[in-house]
Amino acid sequence: CMNYMLPVSYAWGNFSVLAMGIWAIVQRDSLDAITMFLTGLLLTVLTDIIHISIFYPSHDYLSDAKRFSVGMAIFSLLLKPVSCYLVYRMYRERGGE
Repeated sequence: CMNYMLPVSYAWGNFSVLAMGIWAIVQRDSLDAITMFLTGLLLTVLTDIIHISIFYPSHDYLSDAKRFSVGMAIFSLLLKPVSCYLVYRMYRERGGE
């Protein structure tokens, strides 16, 4: 997000899901908060794949900062299914079906 290689929508999507995650943690009894957080995580998996595939720079324009930024975006994308699984377990613990 800090290298400006990916568009602003990438940052807004991930930070808004982070805000929903904080809301889901603060309100432990709310099933709506955890549902919105899980839905947001699943949507950002799809939009992250689209953003990375469209805005990946060519090999000629890859500086070290851009390479690190893309690596962290891909690493974040790889960790999101694990986060989705853990949030789904929280959803089941809170009484979701």
